[in-house]
Amino acid sequence: MRVTNRQRVEGGRKRITLVPESLDDLWHLTYVLEPGDLVAADTTRRIQRNDDQMRDTGGEREHMRVTLEVEDSEFHKFANRLRVSGVIESASREDQLGQHHTVNVEENKEITVEKVWKADQLERLEEAEEATDNPDVAIVTVEEGKAHIHTVAQYGTEERAEFTGTTGKGEYARGRDELFAELTSALSRLDVDAIILAGPGFTKQDALDYVEEEAPDLTEKITTVDTSAVGDRGVHEVLKRGAVEEVQKDTRIAEEAELIDELTKRIGEGAKVAYGAEQVQKAADFGAIEHLLLLDERLREERGQEGEWPFDVNELITTVERKGGDVTVFSNEFAPGDQLSGFGGIAALLRYRLE
Repeated sequence: MRVTNRQRVEGGRKRITLVPESLDDLWHLTYVLEPGDLVAADTTRRIQRNDDQMRDTGGEREHMRVTLEVEDSEFHKFANRLRVSGVIESASREDQLGQHHTVNVEENKEITVEKVWKADQLERLEEAEEATDNPDVAIVTVEEGKAHIHTVAQYGTEERAEFTGTTGKGEYARGRDELFAELTSALSRLDVDAIILAGPGFTKQDALDYVEEEAPDLTEKITTVDTSAVGDRGVHEVLKRGAVEEVQKDTRIAEEAELIDELTKRIGEGAKVAYGAEQVQKAADFGAIEHLLLLDERLREERGQEGEWPFDVNELITTVERKGGDVTVFSNEFAPGDQLSGFGGIAALLRYRLE
């Protein structure tokens, strides 16, 4: 994320002009924008004209600058864009005021956001700025007869490919090499800065030997990690062990994996933990929260009209931070976020056990 301008305006609002430079940045903006915010951007809009020549075409698209009062925002990962919908508050054509419109925010498209910024939203923006220079990482998990490639993003990990082949050595070596060849070919086409090769047993070393022989340029990107599983479980092990952090120090996913493991461990032990809205609110009132865990999708709902929690989530966050606690907002796109969703989208690691 590249921030080009910051400006204070009346009513405690701040106007920030920024340029999202990646899919991660568009995802971050989904959880920054709220109903009532103002978003200014260049767009095109179909203009209906009242002349005979244009009546049959339904109008033609015209470039204009608009400011929307946001009603909704939706991240479209596979279309590489963020759709921001709302009512036009100002525009280069006055006859468009008050009409509904949707702006498609894409990579390298400048927008200006005006709102009362909350502390966690500014922190999220700072994370996106700092993450711009992070290396792109792929996690490859391999065992006999199977291999997976995942890429790491701030919104989660995404499986990019899965390969299957004949297992074993000796007379089956040809099928095994075919699997390694497919894997090596896919990695050669992948635009990443680092590759973590993981899996159980010695198969990953055999795969690495094949890569060294057939695609030596890839070798300097690869580090190996032992895991007991492949696929999603293997990726979770890699993240938990901090292997990604070593090459991408500011990644949020590794932190989420570690926190959710600590949460489930404490729940199993009946130790210092709270989960669900009622328990967490009680813990906050006692000043017992050491680390508050929130799911981004649920946080967004609670800040909107769909909220169900019997308290103001912004006040809860402020209370936790004022009493020295930390706050982490989990991505609903990644496995730890799915686990947190099962606890109602909110949980806390406590300083001491509540009776």
